[in-house]
Amino acid sequence: MSIWEYANPVKFIATSDRVLPWITALAAVALCGGLIWGFFFTPDDYRQGSTVKIFYLHVPAAMMAINAWAMMLVASLVWIVRRHHVSALAAKAAAPVGVTFTLIALVTGAIWGQPMWGTWWEWDPRLTSFLILFLFYLGYMALWAAIEDPDTAADLTSVLCLVGSVFAILSRYAVNFWNQGLHQGASLSMDAEENVADVFWYPALVTIAGFVLLFVALVLVRTQTEIRKRRLHAIEMRERMGR
Repeated sequence: MSIWEYANPVKFIATSDRVLPWITALAAVALCGGLIWGFFFTPDDYRQGSTVKIFYLHVPAAMMAINAWAMMLVASLVWIVRRHHVSALAAKAAAPVGVTFTLIALVTGAIWGQPMWGTWWEWDPRLTSFLILFLFYLGYMALWAAIEDPDTAADLTSVLCLVGSVFAILSRYAVNFWNQGLHQGASLSMDAEENVADVFWYPALVTIAGFVLLFVALVLVRTQTEIRKRRLHAIEMRERMGR
């Protein structure tokens, strides 16, 4: 079986209908379990106190904001190379989910940063690149809405996605590129010296899994919606042509 079979809208909808209940249930269990574990069953940090627990929202949201754009990039490249409409619609469907995660990361970052830095916002390299990524999300969605022809919209938004990927990379690695700035290094790392303590690490992994599953579930639902909207639009156009 080839993966390209799922570029068929009928096949995609049938398959996603089968897996959606399981993904949704797993997302709910992982999110509830991870957040309850992190907020109520982990100790306060010796320097940051209870404010550290916003970590369980901020870090997974920030990770998914970047990974959502990466998923959109892959889908856009598939559209450019293979011209599969499901891939273009999947990228379109992921954008509102990604921008929501980005907004959550920006807001929770400000709430977390204020008591630590003494300011709600700082033009730190990572914060600035993340804000620009947020604006690219808004521009991507606006471009889809502004162009009536769906294929033209898919072409132009795919190009925009390629350009915006620069800021997605900067958002992920800005701390490594520039030493200046208030933002701390990576909270989750393969380096034991940089990584958070195990007491925070394990519930964070469960919460991240929940965010990933939530993203997959939302994108599947929104992609189905986009496919049906496209079908409805095609039917309406045929009816107009037949009059």
